[in-house]
This record gives sequence, structure tokens and C-alpha cells, in this order.
Amino acid sequence: MQEPEENPWQILAEKEVYNNTWINLTEYQVINPSGNPGIYGKVHFKNRAIGIVPLDDDMNTYLVGQYRFVLNEYSWEIPEGGGPLNDDPLAAAKRELLEETGLKATKWTEVQRMHLSNSVSDELCIIYVARGLEQFEAEPEETEQLLVKKVPFEEVYRMVCTGEITDSVTVAAVLKVKLLLLENSLPE
Repeated sequence: MQEPEENPWQILAEKEVYNNTWINLTEYQVINPSGNPGIYGKVHFKNRAIGIVPLDDDMNTYLVGQYRFVLNEYSWEIPEGGGPLNDDPLAAAKRELLEETGLKATKWTEVQRMHLSNSVSDELCIIYVARGLEQFEAEPEETEQLLVKKVPFEEVYRMVCTGEITDSVTVAAVLKVKLLLLENSLPE
């Protein structure tokens, strides 16, 4: 099947509804692909999402626990955060890993790029595997009350498969790393 080359959506008007340091919400008056008028809302993210699967020599990884305001519940996740769109995403990954876990890594591999909710937002996520780990002091942001725990990767994989972990970045990252391990293609 050949992909269409032109956008089937026609924008008639747009209005900024909300804007802050992290996101912008725009409402569009549109003609949809069927030719009918309608509205569409778009959340523009001013940062890209970054996720890191730190793996030590014994195939342990690190989970970060925090209370997620939007969900109103506690969540265990891989180290993750954001980086400005015009900055190097690897530099953001290194910063986030150190901030949240106190870890630095000597080997970095990008393993996945994905859009987190492409029906309403343009947020891009880049996932890395970090190897060659060394422990330093964590430097969490003032908004973060984090718990960090070292867990065998296979246990984290089990937690994803049973639904104990629901964070989309973590789920995608863990499944991708598991696949790379099964294919024997994860760089050392």
C-alpha cells in the first residue's frame, strides 16, 4: 500500500488555548479527510521525552519510583525525563540518568524512537540503553521525590508483562531490550 503524499486534513483556523513552559495546546478548525468540518486539538511538547534502561554487568537495571500527579498514583519506571528539542538528546539522557539515579555510563546505545500519543500530541521519545555504569550521588529536581531500586532485568520484564508497570516509555523500552536480548543483538 502506498502512503498518501498530501495531508488530507485542511486547516481553516487555529487558536492557542493554553501555553506554559512544557506544553502548548492549540485548537484547530478543520475539514477532515471525509470533507466534513470539525475541530482537532493538538498538544505540542516543548521537550522530547528521554528514557534510559541502565544495565549493569549482572543484567540488573534500575527503576525509579515516584508519585505521578496526573495519574494520582505511584509509578515505577525506568529513569526518564525530557530534553529541549534543540539540545542533543544523548546529553539529556546522561543528565536524566545522573539526576534520578546517580549513575553515569560509559556506553550508550539508542534503541528506539517513538511517538507517545500521536492522536493528540507530537511528543517524540528516544530510548537508550546505558552500560558501563558507575555510581555517584543522585541530583533530583525539586519537584521529584524519587525512590530508586536495583532490580534484575528479567524481574522488570515480568512486571511489564503482568501490568505492574504501566508507564508507556518503560513498557516500550523493556520490551525492546528484551527483544534485542533474545536476538542476541544488544550491544555490550
